[in-house]
Amino acid sequence: MVVITLCRATGAPAMSLMFGSYSFCSECGCHRSALRVNGTCAVHTQRSSDSVPVKALVTQVPIVQQQRKIHHALLPHGKAGRSAVSGVVATVFGATGFLGRYVVNRLGRIGSQVIIPYRCEPYDLMYLRPMGDLGQLIFMEWDSRDKDSIRRAVENSNVVINLVGREYETKNFRFDEVFVNIPKELATLSREAGVEKFIHMSHLNADIRSPSRYLRTKAVGEEVVRDAFPGAIILKPSEIYGREDQFFNHYANMRWFGGVPLISFGKKTVKQPVYVVDVAKAIMNVIKDPDAPGKTYALVGPNRYLLHDLVEYIYAVTHRPFFSYPLPRPLYHILARFFEKNPFEPWTTRDKVDRFHTTDKKYPELLGLEDLCIVPTPVEQKAIEILRRHRKYRWLEADLDVAKPATPVNF
Repeated sequence: MVVITLCRATGAPAMSLMFGSYSFCSECGCHRSALRVNGTCAVHTQRSSDSVPVKALVTQVPIVQQQRKIHHALLPHGKAGRSAVSGVVATVFGATGFLGRYVVNRLGRIGSQVIIPYRCEPYDLMYLRPMGDLGQLIFMEWDSRDKDSIRRAVENSNVVINLVGREYETKNFRFDEVFVNIPKELATLSREAGVEKFIHMSHLNADIRSPSRYLRTKAVGEEVVRDAFPGAIILKPSEIYGREDQFFNHYANMRWFGGVPLISFGKKTVKQPVYVVDVAKAIMNVIKDPDAPGKTYALVGPNRYLLHDLVEYIYAVTHRPFFSYPLPRPLYHILARFFEKNPFEPWTTRDKVDRFHTTDKKYPELLGLEDLCIVPTPVEQKAIEILRRHRKYRWLEADLDVAKPATPVNF
């Protein structure tokens, strides 16, 4: 006789085969002679409260898959780490950039499946492959002007992250297209595909009235993304610093020009830079937070510094002499215009001059890193990791001065 019971040994539904006075449990494999009490076994006692009908068992086990039709890749399972399956299928646009590699690494670390659209040579993506387990990183060619390629990249994802950006304009990609048109298409097609979370990377100083075209188009991009995907999560980081950044390394490389030109000596500009790993952690935490959709986060570091003091600290860490001189904005633009004519990547541009000399805004009404359970990393803790390659090693000097941290300001 076949009896469906709740196994006392394992607590799971089990099928018992009753042969005379012997009971065999197909779940735990236990079998022993038992006294039959009213046609039941003493080991797996068939009380009315413990018995589960066969029909109930059939409907209880696959109820989630039957109603929602969720693919097994979206259900967390497996061991911890990169070999697990977190249930997150994320498409990361801009994964080959400065911030993108940190985000892909953290997604792969928890066992997420990551779809990486790319426009570069496939060999330029090799450094991303070890960041995920076998088969967890999927590389797809895409064209930002081709809706079908975007649709293919997002149709199977439950999270889409837009990290597309440029430091300077080219004849093929202006800021309007990079920060307005592309985010609008990504948000629209993601909503049509049923994506649960759309994360858009903006900028802390995005303002339609900013002198920087970069920041003006960032502000417009926020509006079009919010219109196309009302539940979008918008992150507004300040200037991001890290090993491959275009902020600390930019000023450290100015030593080749004999000095650092700063508008008004950099004493009218206040910066609050944020560490790249903190931004990557913020992206991971908003993915996990069910209340994050529709919110905007301002991501900044723990301290605010005068631009002059911050650059001075950069040179103190590198053990190099610091010499700054004031340069009026019109003359700085003329100098930057000269570098824009360079056929290679420009060292600076007029827009970068305006952006770097814009004081970081304060948004007390917006959520921040602390609301995502992240402790902001101070500049003094990570500066040496970023600037070590710029350091001048003075082997014959007995005493080396310790770099004095920049003095924080409160305005």
